[in-house]
Amino acid sequence: MKRRPVVVVLAAGRGSRFRGSGHKLEQPLGGAKGSDTVLARSLRHALETQLRVVVVTTPALAPAVHRLVAARDVIVLAEQDAQGRPQPIGMGHSIVAGVSATGDADGWLILPADMPLVRPSTILAVAQGLERYPVCYAQYRGMQGHPVGFGTELYSELMSLRGDEGARRIVARYAAQPIEVDDPGVHIDVDTAEDLARLAG
Repeated sequence: MKRRPVVVVLAAGRGSRFRGSGHKLEQPLGGAKGSDTVLARSLRHALETQLRVVVVTTPALAPAVHRLVAARDVIVLAEQDAQGRPQPIGMGHSIVAGVSATGDADGWLILPADMPLVRPSTILAVAQGLERYPVCYAQYRGMQGHPVGFGTELYSELMSLRGDEGARRIVARYAAQPIEVDDPGVHIDVDTAEDLARLAG
């Protein structure tokens, strides 16, 4: 592969819809102690691509990320400013942090950390798609999923994202191209305890 985009894993959300104990990303998959957590499985799949992986996360989750990813590739977002006020940690804020830290990359693949079933081959397929298209995304059975890939020409657009605004606006404006994959994991995220139980089942 000629272009080597960076995989930006978004692991800075509060996970507020998850009603179980602890953060959803720290939950073991399969329910057994010692099995991968949601976060660890997502990171392992990203790392298996051998692309550079950069993780945007919070102080609370940073120790778990550091176990798998080199310190230079971990971006920890402060949860409070100098006056103790909550800092914005929406998806747009996280994407800006990941892209700005890797401005010399050959593009970016945005992957939420709560999608542990996305296969390494799927991530690589979208990376290859960036050789032909400025914006592309994984698609399974005609439905859009993750990751979403952005070429270098979209740098300033990505840097203009704010708050909870993800990159949907950019995907729509640039007629993003689907990359068809045989991977139902592109649609499966863990938002609730029920989602986790289904994966464990």
